Amino acid sequence: MNRPLRSALRTAGAALLATAALAASTLLGATPASAAPAGLPGMDVSSWQGNVNWQGAWNNGARFAYVKATEGTGYTNPYFAQQYNGSYNVGMIRGSYHFARPDVSSGAVQADYFVNHGGGWSKDGKTLPGALDIEYNPYGATCYGLSQASMRSWIASFVNQYKARTGRWATIYTTTDWWSTCTGNTSQFAANNPLWIARYASSVGTLPAGWPTYSFWQWASSGTFPGDQNVWNGTLDRLKVLACNGPC
Repeated sequence: MNRPLRSALRTAGAALLATAALAASTLLGATPASAAPAGLPGMDVSSWQGNVNWQGAWNNGARFAYVKATEGTGYTNPYFAQQYNGSYNVGMIRGSYHFARPDVSSGAVQADYFVNHGGGWSKDGKTLPGALDIEYNPYGATCYGLSQASMRSWIASFVNQYKARTGRWATIYTTTDWWSTCTGNTSQFAANNPLWIARYASSVGTLPAGWPTYSFWQWASSGTFPGDQNVWNGTLDRLKVLACNGPC
């Protein structure tokens, strides 16, 4: 994911690491989880991970993966094919995600860019609905210069267009803090869009309004698997139901 912490840790000097870590604990939870939460283990990756050893991740227990496909309307992950196809080929249920840039174009335009560059969906039992990564802006203003009402409209534009293109409602990845700050803690997406919550703490904490539970929890930025560490809140059979949008 593109959280400011991730950029800071890769670009700042050693003197800035403590500051970045403190900022991350404030944004994502005060104390990183010491052990994986209950649920089906999985991971998410981007170009930062390069070519991933998918067989190794599978052997260590990962059963699903989200892979970054696109950002805004001008970036595609150069490792996308290796990551997206490689996870599939070892048996994982996998999906792709789009890092939102509400400051550069409309939600519908970015949904089209996502679908056209790896964000599609097929009822094969191994493809998750695409995910919208909507979170802290690593390039500027936290809410990308949008009001809460405008942000809600932007997200609606994206998920509605994604649904029109693929037949699926996109998963929404966010943090409770960002969601509250930038959308006014709206509940309007909870009925249709699965929640992928990011919080690096021993408990998932308060969820954004409307979601009674989470579907995915990103609970650490490193660990057993390459990339971020995640769990699916259920069994493998239930994850297959999400992948298939019902029975396959």
